[in-house]
Amino acid sequence: MSILKDKKILLAVTGGIAAYKAAILVRLLVKEQAEVKVIMTTSAMDFVTPLTLSTLSKKSVEFEFKNEDFTWNNHVELALWADLIIIAPCTANTISKMANGTCDNLVLATYLSAKSQVYIAPAMDLDMYQHQSTKENITKLEQTGNKIIPSETGELASGLIGEGRMAEPENIVRFIIHDIEKKLPLLGKKVLVSAGPTYEYIDPVRFIGNFSSGKMGYEIAKEAANLGAEVFLVSGPSSESVEGYAIHLAKVITALEMFEEMSKQFDSSDIVIMSAAVADYKAKIIASQKMKKSENELTIELEKNIDILKTLGEKKDKQFLVGFALETNNEEQYAIEKLQKKNLDAVVLNSLNDKEAGFAKSSNKIVIFSKNGEKLVFDAKLKTEVAKDIFTFILKSTQI
Repeated sequence: MSILKDKKILLAVTGGIAAYKAAILVRLLVKEQAEVKVIMTTSAMDFVTPLTLSTLSKKSVEFEFKNEDFTWNNHVELALWADLIIIAPCTANTISKMANGTCDNLVLATYLSAKSQVYIAPAMDLDMYQHQSTKENITKLEQTGNKIIPSETGELASGLIGEGRMAEPENIVRFIIHDIEKKLPLLGKKVLVSAGPTYEYIDPVRFIGNFSSGKMGYEIAKEAANLGAEVFLVSGPSSESVEGYAIHLAKVITALEMFEEMSKQFDSSDIVIMSAAVADYKAKIIASQKMKKSENELTIELEKNIDILKTLGEKKDKQFLVGFALETNNEEQYAIEKLQKKNLDAVVLNSLNDKEAGFAKSSNKIVIFSKNGEKLVFDAKLKTEVAKDIFTFILKSTQI
């Protein structure tokens, strides 16, 4: 699967002869399963038509602040939409304006509104590329966080042969993929996560369960995907979604079903995070028909469920295994006992006594205990941020 799959890429084309290569670049990005939208300067239209780029990207191409019907092309929305921005070709004129904050066309206004990574592919004649002012402008753009895709050496529009030729579209795509991969510490690793509750049937319509929403586990799975891992999420009943993320999702109901799915993936996993709230007990006998209300009292005999985390801990080999402990009393004692008894590398404690923590909330407040005796206390945060804290800890604690 391409690392660019489902990425929203905004390609800005400026007015140089290399603009014709933008059509090839769009085609390659689409082949990588990226979602591509093109904006242009009006001078770029002298070299490649909006119709060509629109046909290849399957999206409208914008080049002015307003359309013929006087609707506004919102440069801020364009910039915020993009996961990354590519300016290719980027002429000496555009480079100078970008370096100095000039804003006189849609491309420049969008660039100045960018929050995502910007990749710049310079394209100009040899003497322009080597001019001191161009070098200074490129350096300035690099210092402000832009990534420069080095120009290549070859035949130029002037007839000269030298440096200044825009990198070939294939090399632009390769550069961006490599740059993204460098930022993904879990690339090539497999992360297995459990989330949500399990429901244990009493009869065909009733169950034993808990109030877990799965939010924490889903955020952990998403963060693992953001870090480049191949992610397998085993989820009990939950309304949470992983849409837009490259995550393998297995939906289960009972603890036994969760155990079976976790077992399938465990041996080949590098990191396993068991954040699911698994029911400890299940009905010894499940009624085949809906039980009718007849007596004033009803007795249901329960038996222990399989202890998924303990069983995985006994099987653990190379895996970094993390458990969760939701407690109401003697919190640290119980969390540390869980860490030791279940052969974990770490346990994440959260308490129902914290108003920011608990089931179905968007925030959580955690303490991490490691097998090495570390205790890390965190403030209450959104669960998206808690997931980042957990992986920061894991990456520091393991050579994975």
